[in-house]
Amino acid sequence: MKTTIKRLQTFAHYKPLFLQLVAKDIKLKYRRSFLGYIWSILNPLMIMGIMVIVFSSMFRWDIANYPVYLIIGQTIFSFVSESTNQAMWSITGNAALLKKTYVPKYIFPLSKITSSFVNTLFALGAMLIVFIACRVKFNIYMLFLPVVLLEVYVFCSGLGLLLAQGTVFFRDIQYIYGAFITVWTYLTPIFYPIQQLPFELMWMIKHFNPLYSYITQFRTIVLEGTFPDLRLIAYGIVVAGLSLAIGLFVFLKKQDKFILYI
Repeated sequence: MKTTIKRLQTFAHYKPLFLQLVAKDIKLKYRRSFLGYIWSILNPLMIMGIMVIVFSSMFRWDIANYPVYLIIGQTIFSFVSESTNQAMWSITGNAALLKKTYVPKYIFPLSKITSSFVNTLFALGAMLIVFIACRVKFNIYMLFLPVVLLEVYVFCSGLGLLLAQGTVFFRDIQYIYGAFITVWTYLTPIFYPIQQLPFELMWMIKHFNPLYSYITQFRTIVLEGTFPDLRLIAYGIVVAGLSLAIGLFVFLKKQDKFILYI
């Protein structure tokens, strides 16, 4: 308990640095860009438009409001992919600073996750445009959407910490994770209905793919106008909590050895 309190106090002390790192990442992403932050809205809209044209032409899926269905899955998965990929290199990318002075090392992967999360909040503008264009009915349950996003953020924080410490010791993780992300894309019902899959594969995705829980919670609220299944919410919260606990535990256990490998 004392250790936890001490770490929280340390984080509070370095909070200004944490916020500076987040702001720096956001500014660097759109530096020298004419449209700047508007790309956060334009990019997901363009990708969604192309995917709607391609998949609605190739496949005959009976999905009401397919553009809305697609942009929800696309936005959440893009955040997971972008944030964890950036967090993966957060320690090795700041090797010079870590060698010169003491800074809580977990600040670097968490700042990457947070900056990606802020970019995703900007991208919600694109989602709102699609909602309005597709005449989505706004409902009281949408007040729960920030909780769903928080679940995803906590899950990514744990996964990001795990990847960041692993990459310090084993650089090939970047290639392994790159392949994993590709497989993960197709095993997540982003652009297809999960009912199209064989029963065994559908069962595995529902029980072992956390993104299914987060995306389905979001879609249930927006597309069906109802509150998500409590079991789905409990699953999402538990997995997010476990991800953060495991990621933080492994990271803190290994962090003293980072200096020997970066």
